[in-house]
Amino acid sequence: MLVVGLTGGIGSGKSSVAERLVARGAVLIDADGIVRELQQPDQPVLAAMVDRFGQGILAADGTLDRAAVALMVFSDKGALADLNKIVHPAVQAEMASRMAAAAGTDAIVVMDIPLLTEKRAGMGHVIVVDVPTEMAIARLVEHRGFTEADATARIAAQISRDERLVLADFVVDNSGDLTQLRAEVDRCWAWLTSLDHPPHPGS
Repeated sequence: MLVVGLTGGIGSGKSSVAERLVARGAVLIDADGIVRELQQPDQPVLAAMVDRFGQGILAADGTLDRAAVALMVFSDKGALADLNKIVHPAVQAEMASRMAAAAGTDAIVVMDIPLLTEKRAGMGHVIVVDVPTEMAIARLVEHRGFTEADATARIAAQISRDERLVLADFVVDNSGDLTQLRAEVDRCWAWLTSLDHPPHPGS
């Protein structure tokens, strides 16, 4: 099993890269997807969030109102820290469980972690999906309905492009069109399959 991290700033197109790596045979462990699963009604994580932040974070149907949570924590470091204390341990435990399920195989496991700030234990390499900041802002405005001010603020709240690139063992340049992206992902997959896979336990 080979475990690699995949990260990129908001608007970088990281999810598109992840989808294309899965199509080539990778096993994807998506941190954001796991967060959404753990925040479903009747899940302990959501119950703990309601205990901390109140019923106001729930929509009328009992699901999480993500916009309401964002308003509470975006400008309140204490509230954000409390949220992270609830969510992060549960997400990390679930990611570890899914990674364990692939242990002893020849799988290339891609850990999709948007807010990756350092290489983690067991993660042999890091792939960074990179675009110029101006392009990320334009994509958020055009495709996701952000205002330019909102897009700029969200990007500013993350680690910088330069800090992210320092983590990279491989950079996927997503500043071009879809044809160029396919070529970049092909190049990335060729690199991944060339890497040494740790031996199976007991081999």
